[in-house]
Amino acid sequence: MNQNVQQAAAPGLGIEVSSKVPMHWYNLNADFPEPMPPALDPATDEPVRPADLEPLFAKSLIAQEFSSERYIEIPQPVREVYSLWRPSPLRRAVRLERALGTGARIYYKYEGVSPCGSHKPNSSVPQAYFNKIEGIERLTTETGAGQWGASLAFACALFGMGSETWQVRSSYEQKPYRRLQMGVYGSQCHPSPSELTESGRRLRGQFPDTTGSLGMAISEAVEVAAKDPRTHYALGSVLNHVMIHQSVIGLELLDQLEEAGEEQADVVFACAGGGSNAAGMMFPLLGQNLRGGSTTRLVAVEPAACPSMTEGEYRYDFGDVAGMTPKLMMYTLGADFVPPAIHAGGLRYHGMSPMVSHAVHLGLIDPIAVDQERSFEAGVAFARTEGIIPAPESTHAIAGALDHVTSGAARPGEVVVIGVSGSGVLDLAAYDGRF
Repeated sequence: MNQNVQQAAAPGLGIEVSSKVPMHWYNLNADFPEPMPPALDPATDEPVRPADLEPLFAKSLIAQEFSSERYIEIPQPVREVYSLWRPSPLRRAVRLERALGTGARIYYKYEGVSPCGSHKPNSSVPQAYFNKIEGIERLTTETGAGQWGASLAFACALFGMGSETWQVRSSYEQKPYRRLQMGVYGSQCHPSPSELTESGRRLRGQFPDTTGSLGMAISEAVEVAAKDPRTHYALGSVLNHVMIHQSVIGLELLDQLEEAGEEQADVVFACAGGGSNAAGMMFPLLGQNLRGGSTTRLVAVEPAACPSMTEGEYRYDFGDVAGMTPKLMMYTLGADFVPPAIHAGGLRYHGMSPMVSHAVHLGLIDPIAVDQERSFEAGVAFARTEGIIPAPESTHAIAGALDHVTSGAARPGEVVVIGVSGSGVLDLAAYDGRF
């Protein structure tokens, strides 16, 4: 390893960071009108304590998980890495507006400019950093579409750590470039369920032809981390600290709308699988709604093939198939639910983030479901007008917004914002036969 690479792996480089890169994360737990139900210990059904999570997570991340502070300071080394792509752009979709013949003003916040091509590094970078400074050498994780696995591999490479990823088998086979991306960053990637873990072998025995699920992959990654004191587990969605990290998206959006001369967004659309992208786009705006500063409507768009919020139950459930995680109060289709092998692999989770679920349960966020064929139609329309090929997950948000505009529901002059969570350039096979 040469000197430059060694320096890049150090926790901080003293890089001057633009003032437009957020200095704090936002925590919606400070503004919820009712407190969230706690996570439960699966053995006792008592509320999980911070100490219960220490075998898997860094202490700083655990503190964020239980925090009720409105703003949490972003460490300078994390802001230095963020500055590689943040702030991400907010663009006016003028060509799309013209093609639709709408009087609404459509904007999109584009997270595909990150080195990994998605919003996921917003959380992978701080998770790697906080584990690094506590002396952890390796992180394990699961991934659906591969965006999170690649993002964690990227972050671990920058902080001189190892990483190992279990990718949902259907996505592993459909999306070879994601696992190649992980390999370039130095991460091992395995199809899940695998023969490498007890839970994986058991699942393969029970379901020999399974396409896999995020719940299965989580079980494998958690099992490996729990057995090695030098290894921790990193989660790309669902948990509170991930929602907090992703808030940089919405915090930037608020500033950018003001710079564009807009008083507020009237309606925001974001795709939702485990909840990280939707939370990032929406929570800072929801906080303003709750504090009386705005009246933005927030719409979380999930796939009709995995409709946890629109067809699931709001109850306690495990976050994984093997029952190794705490029980979470969330909208769920059941931990053993295995969705179809849809190309929007990042939206194939059986449950929804407890924070997003709580907001939906309180009527603060509106969930809708979109069929995948419709979502790809919208993605192609977006690409042919704005030039960006969106990630399959992002096409759901685009479809929700386009349906809103073309149905006549949008008023002239209404400000519509779409969260485009990532680039689809590595997922072009998903578009094959759809144009």
